[in-house]
Amino acid sequence: MEKILEEMIDQQENKLLSIAQRYVHNISKEDLLQPFDYPILENHPYFRYEEGVLQGMKMVQAAFRAELFSSS
Repeated sequence: MEKILEEMIDQQENKLLSIAQRYVHNISKEDLLQPFDYPILENHPYFRYEEGVLQGMKMVQAAFRAELFSSS
């Protein structure tokens, strides 16, 4: 399960980067951690939606890890 979540998160990060690069050509994955530095991304509904999907996946991963380690 952990490996599947990692792959899904990686794919979503790549998708988000691809969307961002349509508007900010030299943006990096690290830059996506602070999209408010780029007003075009900060106010872009599709970018924000996909960013929310990524955050949801990361929350699932955190919950999964917490459950895994608490039951050990």
